[in-house]
Amino acid sequence: MAAKLQQLQSKACQASKFVAQHGTSYYKQLLEQNKQYIQEPPTPEKCNLLAKQLFYTRLASIPGRREAFWKEVDSVKNLWKNRQDLKVEDAGIAALFGLECFAWYCAGEIVGRGFTFTGYYV
Repeated sequence: MAAKLQQLQSKACQASKFVAQHGTSYYKQLLEQNKQYIQEPPTPEKCNLLAKQLFYTRLASIPGRREAFWKEVDSVKNLWKNRQDLKVEDAGIAALFGLECFAWYCAGEIVGRGFTFTGYYV
């Protein structure tokens, strides 16, 4: 066990040295490749402006998303009306989707409880 710990420590040290040597050049390269996304001047006022633009752009997209949601609901209603034509494959996919939703719900509950399985800390 001590040998594994020593090996892990050695790898961490090597990684730290690599980042120290090459981190700055990677940072500069990353900024150079993505300079079209950088707003000048980089001030708090500009950041606030961009945050407001993002918020109101998202707000403006709600009607389109609402329309897409109702199209999906209509599609599900249509599938339910014609359920006798439903194939086993489609039913299996729907069941897997429901199972995945339930699994994400359970994972969220576990995270919300502070990674405990028994209950909330009170």
